Amino acid sequence: MRDQDFTAIFSVDQSPVEVFNAINNVRGWWSGEIDGDTDKLGAEFTYRVPNAHRSKQKITEFNPGKKVVWHVVDAELSFVKDPSEWKGTDIVFEIAKKGDKTEVRFTHKGLVPAFECYDSCSNAWGMLIHGNLRKLIITGKAQPSPW
Repeated sequence: MRDQDFTAIFSVDQSPVEVFNAINNVRGWWSGEIDGDTDKLGAEFTYRVPNAHRSKQKITEFNPGKKVVWHVVDAELSFVKDPSEWKGTDIVFEIAKKGDKTEVRFTHKGLVPAFECYDSCSNAWGMLIHGNLRKLIITGKAQPSPW
């Protein structure tokens, strides 16, 4: 199975530009502490949930209305044997017009079932992508933490 990376897909009525802007408003949907810029090519930001998760992302692709890629340059997950499982993975948001809807395809490339954190990380991503991010796109309002 070649394509085991965690993926989540949903569609909304908002434009690709509105979707792109919401994705880059990371503080509006990814619960936790975020330090750094999240909305320009080459920027780096740190995401942290005390005593559970810390990761540093670098924005390596920033194509307005189409695609955003974050490369995980460092990670420490305190709830698994190998705390660096995310290090070197890519978090990808692809945006495409599909008829009168805008489709969002989220893929965490490298987050695969062989990872110890796959179940808990994919569940968390599912809640964040299908819940917080989708609601932020639709309502324009920041979403509270789901946990």
